[in-house]
Amino acid sequence: MWDGGGQLLRKAFPEHWSFLLGEIALYSLIMLVLTGVWLTFFFKPEMREVVYQGRYPVMRGVRMSEAFDSTLHISFDVRGGLLIRQMHHWAALVFVAAIGVHLLRIFFTGAFRRPREMNWVIGVTLFAIALAEGFAGYSLPGDLLSGTGLRIAQGIMLSLPVVGTYVSMFAFGSQYPGEDLISRLYSLHILLLPGALIALVTVHLILVFHLKHTQWRGPGRSNRNVRGKPLFPQFMASSMGLSFMVFGVTALLGGLAQINPVWVYGPYRPDVAATGSQPDWYVGFLEGGLRLVPNWETNIAGHTIMWNVLLPAVVLPVLLFVVLYAYPFVEQRLTGEWREEQHLCDRPRERPVRTALGVAGITFYGVLLLAGGNDIVAHTFRISLDALTWILRISLVVAPIAAFLLTRRLCHALLEAERQRLAEGEETGEVRQTVEGGYESDHRPVTRFRPGAPRKPLSLSELRTGKPDREPPAPAPRHR
Repeated sequence: MWDGGGQLLRKAFPEHWSFLLGEIALYSLIMLVLTGVWLTFFFKPEMREVVYQGRYPVMRGVRMSEAFDSTLHISFDVRGGLLIRQMHHWAALVFVAAIGVHLLRIFFTGAFRRPREMNWVIGVTLFAIALAEGFAGYSLPGDLLSGTGLRIAQGIMLSLPVVGTYVSMFAFGSQYPGEDLISRLYSLHILLLPGALIALVTVHLILVFHLKHTQWRGPGRSNRNVRGKPLFPQFMASSMGLSFMVFGVTALLGGLAQINPVWVYGPYRPDVAATGSQPDWYVGFLEGGLRLVPNWETNIAGHTIMWNVLLPAVVLPVLLFVVLYAYPFVEQRLTGEWREEQHLCDRPRERPVRTALGVAGITFYGVLLLAGGNDIVAHTFRISLDALTWILRISLVVAPIAAFLLTRRLCHALLEAERQRLAEGEETGEVRQTVEGGYESDHRPVTRFRPGAPRKPLSLSELRTGKPDREPPAPAPRHR
């Protein structure tokens, strides 16, 4: 037993900073759980109307939902309530962002390949659940901004052909806005979705410990070993330091950077729409899609299909996650790598097509995110909203293609420059005259290498495909 525990404590973890992105997500989740448990003692998930009698004088005497009343009570009457509420919101943003960046790191380095396909599927599922959890929490206060978001969500439900009205009635409990939605979202937000997140994170960590860590190529590193810091005490000490940094930065943001000031928006009323309202960044691409798709409708057998809502808010997210789930399996089939385990990370330049696809996807998302605030951009820079909308519509098609071509070309150029540097050496800065009377710069052998960089010039096939050579087989055992 002690020997097994010793092996676990000696498990090697890579030292590169990029491998810590997942830990930021983990510690943000812990912060979310701690602050969320505290908030449950004061929040009342009820849509019953009350008259506000709290300390905030602007709202005193205004009729509002009990959920919004309790949110104001937390913000102004409970000691430290506003700090905890803002820490909770900031931790949610950091949590989703850390998962997204962690997935990008895995994607661009090829760490999703065999035997880690299931961990990739779990990571994408965590990202989807985190989006749902964030939207549920964002909608709980019952302020004008969150109510506007719920109204948009109801419109998305109604856009579903045939079943849209039934889905809306089931979610809201009656005609919009109903009386049950906040209590139902509350159950999802504090029980079902967090339980799913914690369960998947646990399975994810078990798989991380069971499988070998990926690592950058380098001397002494191969598919058969892992070099790095042991779990105890080196890696555990650095991980605990990172946790304190995450908690500290979240506390600083909660105390110094205002976020979601619900008292400015006021209570939600179905007959009022907030101007300049923007959702949290992780659902901003849905808002952008809704603003860019033209007003397309089709009537079929007495049913109206609203393409301007159905395509960006239903079809686009479904396609996004289908592509994310399927990509590891499709790439490995096309490259033939599904037959062997892959434990060494690729540098993005080594896989030009994969890197170009990733950059194109990020560009596509960025255009949609920018479109989600097109009214703010047009007002700030005093340009035509219609002109900006058409520019973004064209960019949504042209920009990802341009990003793909440019990124792939840049990857090939970097590989060629690296091959030339390894073949000729680094310039010393000295110039000498040749016997023919010309001048040439002096070179010295390359001695400094970045993580994963090759130590010898790349072959022409490597430059063309970016696929590294297969690892040489292990030497045969010697018999005495």
